[in-house]
Amino acid sequence: MSDLATEIKQLIIESLDLEDMTVADIESDEPLFGDGLGLDSIDALELGLAIKNQYQITIDAESEDTKKHFASVSALAAFITASKEG
Repeated sequence: MSDLATEIKQLIIESLDLEDMTVADIESDEPLFGDGLGLDSIDALELGLAIKNQYQITIDAESEDTKKHFASVSALAAFITASKEG
C-alpha cells in the first residue's frame, strides 16, 4: 500500500470520526459509497473539504469526474497525484 493511500485512509477516519475503524479496515479498491464503506453525500462533502485542506486541491462537486475520483481510496490517490503533478 502506498503512503498516500495510507494517508487518505487516515484522513477518512479522522475527518468522518470513524472511531471504530482502522486503516487496515479500509480496502484501497473498495467502493467508498453504497455497498462498500457505506459513506453518504454528507460524508462526501466533509471528505472533499478535508482533501482540499490537506492537499490544496480544488474539487468541482458538479463534475462527473469527481464521482469517479471518489470511487475508492485508490481512485482518490490517483486523483491527488495527478492534481499535484498537473
